[in-house]
Amino acid sequence: MIEHAKVNGDWEIDPAHTRIGFSAKHAMVTTVRGAFNDITGHLHVDTEQPEKSWAKVSMEVSSIDTRSPQRDEHLRSADFFDAEKWPQITFVSTQIEEVDDRAFGVTGELTIRDVTRQVMIPLALTGIETGAYGELRAGFEGSRRLNRRDFGLEWNTPLDSGGVLVSEKITLEFEISAVKTQPEQSDEGGQGD
Repeated sequence: MIEHAKVNGDWEIDPAHTRIGFSAKHAMVTTVRGAFNDITGHLHVDTEQPEKSWAKVSMEVSSIDTRSPQRDEHLRSADFFDAEKWPQITFVSTQIEEVDDRAFGVTGELTIRDVTRQVMIPLALTGIETGAYGELRAGFEGSRRLNRRDFGLEWNTPLDSGGVLVSEKITLEFEISAVKTQPEQSDEGGQGD
């Protein structure tokens, strides 16, 4: 069982211990994985009034890292993410529900390039522990498959075999470490920035 008193409140994503990444089939035979290294995000959890829970996450497209500088530059180009024109990928929740013990469905608006679509991301709470410096940390993991073409990511190259170089289906991968923020000394509430 989740200790609601521990999970309730405001959390900030710790980018040094978080991976928001993706995987895609390359040339129909191997899987290429990548991640965004520059991530910010905030989460507010209210288990008593779940409709008051919310999450916001932003990733800098320029921070994409697939361990291949040439591929990363291509992904930043107008062929894919067009980082110069659309520098961020954002997710803003519209609903968070506890679907099972330690399991959440986070529904919201995912914006990639100039396309915004509603998606539901299943996340599992992997634990809540006190860190080395006394901070309260929560871990979440999950994944979600999407069709990249739904977000205007159309580029591809046909292969002689009849297949394509990059799969249309992409798996988003979430390994999130969040640190609980200390409550302000005032009675003011709200989402904040």
